[in-house]
Amino acid sequence: MDEQQLLIGLKSGTNDSFRILVERYQKKVFNTCLGFVPNAQDAEDLCQEVFVQIFRSIDQFRQEASLSTWIYRISISKCLEQQRYNKRKKRMAYFKSLVGLGEVGDHYASDAFDHPGVRLERQEVTKLLFDQIARLPDAQRVVFVLHKVEHLSHKEIGEIMDLSKSAVESLVFRAKRRLRKQLSEYYEKEK
Repeated sequence: MDEQQLLIGLKSGTNDSFRILVERYQKKVFNTCLGFVPNAQDAEDLCQEVFVQIFRSIDQFRQEASLSTWIYRISISKCLEQQRYNKRKKRMAYFKSLVGLGEVGDHYASDAFDHPGVRLERQEVTKLLFDQIARLPDAQRVVFVLHKVEHLSHKEIGEIMDLSKSAVESLVFRAKRRLRKQLSEYYEKEK
């Protein structure tokens, strides 16, 4: 089934079309989510939310971009939304601990790091890297994850983010430079 037939089936609400969509894009969506939330269970939850959003808003898809580009945009939007929610939750827990309404500590930190592709002995280093990636500004984090984790080309990322190829290249460069600086600062503190 080609993309146009799939879209016709999705817009008419056929279950087979939605099943095909999930089969075709599930790994890509999951891997994208995993690049933002390095915990398999959280990534699965986000993946489900992405497909629910696609199901609910398929009639709004205007076909100005490819279906995969639209799906990446929804995935990224859901991931960034989840990260903002987690940050608010951490801040609230911190403020509650200051006034004695909660325990001291960061209950939603990346202690929940459970990336399925990382061997146990490398988890600490990878956790540090994902923590530093999470500290990048949104645009830099998105292009970095899409380029380095999803292995998308600068052109593909530009289509997803509605940016020029040179803007994407600049964001990737700045993300790498910032990560290098953040990691060097971390290792200097550790000495």
